[in-house]
Amino acid sequence: MRVSKQKSEENRALLLNAAARLFREKGVDGVGVAEVAKEAGLTHGALYAHFPSKEALVAAAFSQAFAGNMASIDAWAAGRQPTFTDYLDALFSVRARDRVGEGCPMVASASEASRHGPALSENFAAAFQAEIALFEASLDPALPADERRRVSIAALAAQIGAVAVARAVATSDDALSREVLAATRDAIARAV
Repeated sequence: MRVSKQKSEENRALLLNAAARLFREKGVDGVGVAEVAKEAGLTHGALYAHFPSKEALVAAAFSQAFAGNMASIDAWAAGRQPTFTDYLDALFSVRARDRVGEGCPMVASASEASRHGPALSENFAAAFQAEIALFEASLDPALPADERRRVSIAALAAQIGAVAVARAVATSDDALSREVLAATRDAIARAV
């Protein structure tokens, strides 16, 4: 039975949403395509009709998750230009730490991006550049452009690492987890 174009697009969205959440929660190697298909309420065949390989699914799910996060930033900003401090407060928060399935896909996949094919690495790099641009736009325009870029790169890399560490220790030592977030946020804030 042939699926309509609309139903096919809906199925693809279901697969991407399920994969984006599961990959962030369990890691790429912790999730099989069967689990993604089941979570989406579809079959293996439906998954492979949209994605020729798990690597293709991973790359597309990363981009889907990043696009969703960018839309969340737009909604959070509500038509205003967030300040660099606004970004720091949001990115180095306990909420960012605890939103594993809906959180930043760069935090979830930073250690995996180089192991899962060039498409994921390319999508990661594009997302990293896009987020750097957001940070650069939030910094004082009186700062030289190369300094805004340097601070933005450091802030984003620090956020990815700090949230990963904060998640790793949160269960056994919540105070340390919070300290990692606060100390990293404060160090970055002092850089500007």
